[in-house]
Amino acid sequence: MLSIKKYAAIDIGSNAVRLLISNIIEQKGKPVQFKKNSLVRVPIRLGADVFIKNKISKENTQRILDTMLAFKLLMKSHKVVKYKACATSAMRESENGKKVVDLILNQCGVSIDIIGGEEEAAIIAATDLNKYIDNNKTYLYVDVGGGSTEFTVIHQGNQVASRSFKIGTVRLLNDMVKKEAWQELETWIKANVKVYDKIDVIGSGGNINKIFKISGKSIGKPLSYFYLTTYYQTLQSYSYEERITELDLNQDRADVIIPAMRIYLSAMKWSGAKNIYVPKIGLADGIIKSIYYDTVSSNTQ
Repeated sequence: MLSIKKYAAIDIGSNAVRLLISNIIEQKGKPVQFKKNSLVRVPIRLGADVFIKNKISKENTQRILDTMLAFKLLMKSHKVVKYKACATSAMRESENGKKVVDLILNQCGVSIDIIGGEEEAAIIAATDLNKYIDNNKTYLYVDVGGGSTEFTVIHQGNQVASRSFKIGTVRLLNDMVKKEAWQELETWIKANVKVYDKIDVIGSGGNINKIFKISGKSIGKPLSYFYLTTYYQTLQSYSYEERITELDLNQDRADVIIPAMRIYLSAMKWSGAKNIYVPKIGLADGIIKSIYYDTVSSNTQ
C-alpha cells in the first residue's frame, strides 16, 4: 500500500523567506521517504531592517504579507495537508515581530512560530543527516543564516554539543558583529572539538549550496579548505556588480556570499577541518521532518 501526502515548511529567515513543499511517501515495510517537490525563495532580507532599526519596516511588512498570501495559495494549489512556519533571528529580535506575525495570521491565515536559536539548531540537526554522514567520523555541522549561525558537533552519529551564535551574513554585511563574538565562537569550537583526532565540516545554507554547485563536484564529494580559500579570494577580487554580471550570482547572493564564506572558513580553521561536505539540507527540511514525526507520535499515543 502506497501513500503520498504533501507537507510544507515555511522558513522566515533574516535574508530570505522560503516555502518548501515535500512529498511524504509511505509504503508498508519500507522507511518513509521525504522527496522535495517545490522550493520557492523570496529575498526579503528582514535582517537589514531589524539589526539596524530593531523593527520590520512598513515596506517589508507589506512584502512579507504578499509573500505569505502567495505561499498560502501555492500550498492550496499543491493540496498540502499540513504545514509549519518558523521565523528565526530577525523576527525573534524585532520590536514589532509579534505584531507582524499576528498581522500575517489575520490577513493571510498563516500561523507562524517564532523559534529560539537553540530550537533552530535542534530542528536543523534533526534533518536526514544520517544519509550523508559516516558514523565512524566526527563532524562540525555549520548552518549559516542571515542573522545567526548554528553549530553542532556530531560524533559517531550522535549530537554531542550544539549552539547558536549571533554571527550571520546580514549582520556581517552591516558590520554588526563585534570581535568578542568571533572570539567566543573560536573558543567554543576549539573546546568542543579538541578531544577528537580528526574533524570534517558539514555546511548548510544557500551560500555554500551555491558554491558547491559552482564547483561542479558530484554529490557526496567534499570541498577542500584550499578550494574554499581560493574561491573566497576570487570573489573578493570582483566588485559587487562584477559578481552579478561576470560570476552570474543573483543580486541578493552577490553580497552575502563573502561573509558566509568567512564563517565557513573560520569554522574549518578553528576545528582543523580540511574538508567541508555540502548535503544541501537546512531548516526547511528539518521542519518537514518535525511535522511528520509529530504527526506519527500523536497518532500512536
